[in-house]
Amino acid sequence: MVNRQPVISIIGAGIAGLEAARQLSALGYKPVLIEKAPVVGGHVAEWNRLFPDMSPSEDLTGPLRAQTAGVRTLLNTEVASINRLKDEYNLILSDGSSLLCQAVLFATGFHLFDASKKEEYGYGIYDRVITNRDLEAWFNHKDDRRIDHPKAVGFVHCVGSRDVKAGNAQCSKVCCITAIKEAIEIKEEFPDAEVYCFYMDLRLFGKKYEDFYIKAQRDYGIHFIRGRVSEVGEAVDGRVVVKAEDTLNGKPIKVTLDLLVLMAGIVCNPDAQHYAREIGVAVDDDGFLKSRNNVDAITESSRPGVFFAGSCTGAKTVPETLAEARSAALAIHQYLNKPR
Repeated sequence: MVNRQPVISIIGAGIAGLEAARQLSALGYKPVLIEKAPVVGGHVAEWNRLFPDMSPSEDLTGPLRAQTAGVRTLLNTEVASINRLKDEYNLILSDGSSLLCQAVLFATGFHLFDASKKEEYGYGIYDRVITNRDLEAWFNHKDDRRIDHPKAVGFVHCVGSRDVKAGNAQCSKVCCITAIKEAIEIKEEFPDAEVYCFYMDLRLFGKKYEDFYIKAQRDYGIHFIRGRVSEVGEAVDGRVVVKAEDTLNGKPIKVTLDLLVLMAGIVCNPDAQHYAREIGVAVDDDGFLKSRNNVDAITESSRPGVFFAGSCTGAKTVPETLAEARSAALAIHQYLNKPR
């Protein structure tokens, strides 16, 4: 007999948590979503459009919210601690209440690398240096005074990822394609602007990603410059001066920009690391949570009853995140119905 009591806690109500809750509800369970923010949807709800189809993010998050409207959702709520019992987990919540669970799903997502740690790029120092998150906020609300009909805009890839000195040697996987998406959006907003993407190499592995890159060059005239940015400074008029080397042409390059966008990399949510250590779930050497294995058990932890979905185990695209959420829901269903 399937246990249909609310024994499944989902930590995080981004798209991974919402999709897992939707699937578990369809299987007859009553999962509990625990979200520290005042709203659900996570990072994706803050984006303007999604690559590579340029569909509004609301087209994804809206139906997910609607289809999980009946799921018990604890907003503005954090997990203060997790205690592992014999066959269950006891979650102590920030309001002082507790939740006894037979299964826990980590859908805790990611954090963006703090771009101010890379002082050479000038974030927090120069007024017209912003991050990908800042630009997404402007696309949504148009309320950033720094973005005022720019004539020249630059994007720097891999800020705080593929960077041993920054403590994150891993590729953030979606930075290249996000930069292309945002560059296209800038050109749509300001057709006369010259737009530059400074990259080490482009990692475009997803369906239609290469087509998206070609479209950016062919239809929007975006300039792609292979080479690391070596220096960022500020001109007397407040514009940003960028020096780099074009390694394809073997020449140095210097451009003056109205806006420089840093593509901050993806790192693990430190809350997830804390919870994992409390119950003996391993954290991998890249800082993300460690799956039972990386081939056919990516959504499973080394502890019975603890599961993963989405970017808590590494940088993921939206399709990957949704697929993992569905897989995790099925794995939880199988776990709860396994003879003990």
